[in-house]
Amino acid sequence: MHRLLPALLLALPCSALAEVPETPAAVKAVRVFEELRFDRPIVVTHDGVHADRIYVAEQKGRIVSFEKKPDVEETHEVLDIRAKVAYADKMNEEGLLGFAFHPKFAENGLVFLYYTLKDPKHTSVVCEFTSPDGGKTIDPASEKEILRIEQPFWNHNGGTIAFGPDGHLYVGLGDGGSGGDPKGNGQNLATLLGSILRIDVDRRTEDAKYSVPKDNPFVGRKGARPEIWAYGLRNVWRMSFDRETGRLWAADVGQNLWEEINVIEKGGNYGWNVREALHPFNPKAPKVEPKNTPTPKGLIDPVFEYHHDVGKSITGGYVYRGKAMPSLVGQYVYADYVTGLIWALEYDEKSGKAVANHPIEGPKLPVMSFGEDAAGELYFTTTFGLLYGFEEK
Repeated sequence: MHRLLPALLLALPCSALAEVPETPAAVKAVRVFEELRFDRPIVVTHDGVHADRIYVAEQKGRIVSFEKKPDVEETHEVLDIRAKVAYADKMNEEGLLGFAFHPKFAENGLVFLYYTLKDPKHTSVVCEFTSPDGGKTIDPASEKEILRIEQPFWNHNGGTIAFGPDGHLYVGLGDGGSGGDPKGNGQNLATLLGSILRIDVDRRTEDAKYSVPKDNPFVGRKGARPEIWAYGLRNVWRMSFDRETGRLWAADVGQNLWEEINVIEKGGNYGWNVREALHPFNPKAPKVEPKNTPTPKGLIDPVFEYHHDVGKSITGGYVYRGKAMPSLVGQYVYADYVTGLIWALEYDEKSGKAVANHPIEGPKLPVMSFGEDAAGELYFTTTFGLLYGFEEK
């Protein structure tokens, strides 16, 4: 059972929360679509075509859709690949972790998934599928593997996939797992692990099922994987693009003491495992200095961090750009999985710094993931299979 901490811990001086003004948000979390229940809902999204349709991907390998109506009673099965997806309660960082519609889905019917294979074990794949009927179903026989990543351990799989405003696919990968990054993947540009990738799935080369954009930061660097967009990350959970500014936000789960929120920059090094958020990482932790790894200079600071007295596993969300809650517009909504606390972070675009953090009244349940509908309204999922949204108080 997860340990729930009282809200008063938000004021503890050992946390960076104390350095940013705190006032309660003018919104609250509320249960939505109350007749529906899901099995470990991990992604909530839309297809960019049907404004009245919402999709939910379940971690065990099933995708369903339903009408965006408060009293909706039924879901429609879109895809079921549970027979291929690895998931176990004791290894619950594997499974179907990412689901994204192609920006031109209305024209090409393409969708992309990130999931863990049952065989071989500890292997992640990014695959392309086709919907033959405008998103009502996804054809399982249409699957084409785009990218395969061998994972040394079962945890820290990352798993968010998202198309950026440039039309390229971004893939969030953890450091490979265990604890302390024993293989030194976070600072090793020779591996895809511990990084956010950027690939072009529309232009394929003869020897690969994707191409690398020429303006990726490490193209041409000897010993570096050109797919890498940013690195030095432990386990991004989750990442999203601000639909107005195009900024990529990523929440990185901490190891010992600190959780962090990052705005991702091209070629950025976010410090893991040299440091955790803004703090030197425990020197007793295993550390490797692989070849082809630059000396960590110019590490990019997180825009926000909080101490484990407050929460112990961050769940990244979205910058709100909907219309139902004017008071929330432009704020980054996120949560902590262990405490169930939810916040809205105010960020100053000019200074690049957080200026306020607003606790949001909510159910204090383990928050697995956040998602958006076509209108930009926000939702979050819980391990109990329930969906929540937000409304003005």
